[in-house]
Amino acid sequence: MGRRPTIKDIARRAGVSGSAVSFALNDRPGVSRETRARIRRVAEELGWRPDSAARALSGERVGAVGLVLARPAHTLGVESFFLQLVTGIQEALSAAGTPLLFQVVEDLDAECALYRSWWAERRVDGVLVVDPRTHDPRPALLAGLGLPAVSVGDPRPAPPLTSVWADDARAMAQVLDHLHALGHRRIVHVAGLPDLAHTARRIASLRTEARRRGLGPEEVRSVPTDYSDAEGAEATRRVLRAAQPPTALVYDNDVMAVAGAAVAAGLGIPVPSRLSLVAWDDSALCRVTHPRLTALVRDTAGFGRLAAEELLAVLAGGPPRARQAEQPRLEPRESTAPPPPAY
Repeated sequence: MGRRPTIKDIARRAGVSGSAVSFALNDRPGVSRETRARIRRVAEELGWRPDSAARALSGERVGAVGLVLARPAHTLGVESFFLQLVTGIQEALSAAGTPLLFQVVEDLDAECALYRSWWAERRVDGVLVVDPRTHDPRPALLAGLGLPAVSVGDPRPAPPLTSVWADDARAMAQVLDHLHALGHRRIVHVAGLPDLAHTARRIASLRTEARRRGLGPEEVRSVPTDYSDAEGAEATRRVLRAAQPPTALVYDNDVMAVAGAAVAAGLGIPVPSRLSLVAWDDSALCRVTHPRLTALVRDTAGFGRLAAEELLAVLAGGPPRARQAEQPRLEPRESTAPPPPAY
């Protein structure tokens, strides 16, 4: 047809009135079952889809949800976490017939501006909010707009947000349990972006677990980065060249862990006989690196599916709530071992 099919096109092809088409496509009474089926068959043949702008103007749901990532672009192309998360989100939304509007922006201000634009233009019915901040303006903004949302990663969301979250504090405790039992006393956590709430929880848990074992901040500490392989490598190089280098490194993602392993090899520091490495969030990278990296394993795609399902429940009128995802578990591999006696 060379243009978007309309209700008039469907009516002409089906041999019915425009009002009959409207009744059938909006699942309203006024047409017989046979006529409804014929109209929908014709609509499918013509490739007709509802006009989201028109539905928005009429106050109806537009049938789409949004996801915005405000991360440095160079950190997203190599990190498997978000690919797996979005895969899980898309699986749940596809099963419900709900499209995902996805956009990457430079910073939090741009993300907030996009929410205002999407809601003003009625582009989405709700949003999934990732990377909760320690001082986060988004919950208040979304509440003020009246834009339904699910926070991904916040155990205590500001009302009226629903949340799905994983216990980062317990996961870090597992890592410290493992390394401390092996005999490590000098441990550095190569952390992610410091203003992210989950980074803050991991750092706080590391300090708490270290104190519980009688270890001070000069022995166990965190070094923030931007999650990139470049900053992960630079942080690794810096701490390994210190007068008292760590005997174990814990990385906040797989990419930094692999980059750190390469730095150690370049400095002639064998893993794990002189240096143990642990990666947060297992991936194929952790399993193909030699030696294979000890890692925290979780179902990241399942985490995404849970987040999308919760947003669909909110849009269906469900009450706000917090849902805890599957607890990450540590899988020891060849990259961790007791430190050498001299250390």
